[in-house]
Amino acid sequence: MKRFFSILLLLVLIALFFSPVLMERFLSTLFPSLIEVLYPRATVLEMAGEHLLLVGVSSLFAIAVGLLGGILVTRKWGLDFLPMIQDLSSLIQTFPPVAVLALIVPLVGFGFTPAVIALVFYSILPVLNNTIAGLNSIPAEILDASSGMGMSQRQVLFKIELPLAAPVILAGVRTSVIINVGTATLGSIVGAGGLGAPIVSGLVRNNNAFVFQGAFATAVLALTLDKVFSYLENRGKRDL
Repeated sequence: MKRFFSILLLLVLIALFFSPVLMERFLSTLFPSLIEVLYPRATVLEMAGEHLLLVGVSSLFAIAVGLLGGILVTRKWGLDFLPMIQDLSSLIQTFPPVAVLALIVPLVGFGFTPAVIALVFYSILPVLNNTIAGLNSIPAEILDASSGMGMSQRQVLFKIELPLAAPVILAGVRTSVIINVGTATLGSIVGAGGLGAPIVSGLVRNNNAFVFQGAFATAVLALTLDKVFSYLENRGKRDL
């Protein structure tokens, strides 16, 4: 029953997300004193497309770097680099995204590129940490048995370690992507578009309806992606 109401609520939110008419009526009810309640420069779908592109590209880079880094520092020859890599990724995570953007913009200019770079730096840590945790959680007996069967180190990695660590790694990817969805709203500050545009415009024009529209659409997008990852995680656990 709880799952049914959760799905029903998500469907209602998605309906508001896709329907400008419903959204306008909803915002007019919430903010009756405002004449203009819908962000006029782009539709929610257009902004969501820009937002998903930002999140998708930056998440792919973050997943690739985090996964590769986690694999490298869990090999025998890479264990000495483990503390340094973890400390470096944690340090990067402590920088506010706005500060990262401020440092990157003078180097590469405004637009899509600085937003992606900042998002990559900000979303590597969950993937890296979960990759390390997942690979280190595999019992040594399984690895010894695999090697005893004549499997090479590469075969052990791809046929034994990564499949067994997949649920933990996927949980890190899920966290990284959801964080990325919220953080990507800052991309509009440097002209990258996305669902942060109505939020910034609303703050500048003192229009709370614009702010709510951007925040609401971002939340629906994050909830939808979270449900997708939850389904993938549960399916992966059943397959193991």
